[in-house]
Amino acid sequence: MKPQEIRELTVQEIERKIKEYRDNLFKLNLKLATKQIENTSQLRILKRDIARLITILKEKKSKEAVKG
Repeated sequence: MKPQEIRELTVQEIERKIKEYRDNLFKLNLKLATKQIENTSQLRILKRDIARLITILKEKKSKEAVKG
């Protein structure tokens, strides 16, 4: 996901996406361990997407805390 797309989501939607992506990462790690995965770059992409989601989530929460 692109950062602009993430910023358009609500806090609850971002949290839902993080959970979904972490589940996918877990499944991919299992496939990697059993050597069933062909494209290992998926792991890197998924980890970066999770990091983006977490970063923007923290930004949104800090802005909400400042506002009130």
